[in-house]
Amino acid sequence: MLSRRSFAACAICAATGLVASRVDAQTQPAQTPGASRRIIQSTDLDEKHVAMLAVVEIPAGATVARHTHPGVESAYVLEGGVEISVQGQPDRQVRAGEGFQIPPGTPHSAKGGDKPSKLSITYVVEKGKPLASPA
Repeated sequence: MLSRRSFAACAICAATGLVASRVDAQTQPAQTPGASRRIIQSTDLDEKHVAMLAVVEIPAGATVARHTHPGVESAYVLEGGVEISVQGQPDRQVRAGEGFQIPPGTPHSAKGGDKPSKLSITYVVEKGKPLASPA
């Protein structure tokens, strides 16, 4: 029979696992070799949404594979530049000092320029869903 102490220990372990899984799913690194995504801050907005502030670094010439997000991506290029390909829109170059937004669920990709790029990105996404999914 399960004692109260054992039950409490199991409940704590289970809760910790769920929280760790959620954080891991949302902070997993980008799938592009050498690229990184670091979550700076995460704020719950309501029961269904979270706002996440991230810094993304893309090596020169690297291609970020086509993917989607379960919410809006708003990006500002801090250094370098990228070519953004968004489904239904013409490809465009975005340089340091410029920004772009990607609508929820819209497939997109990026290609790094001739030098490394750094972006500040705010995601407003649905809780409990992976931050990015291949498209």
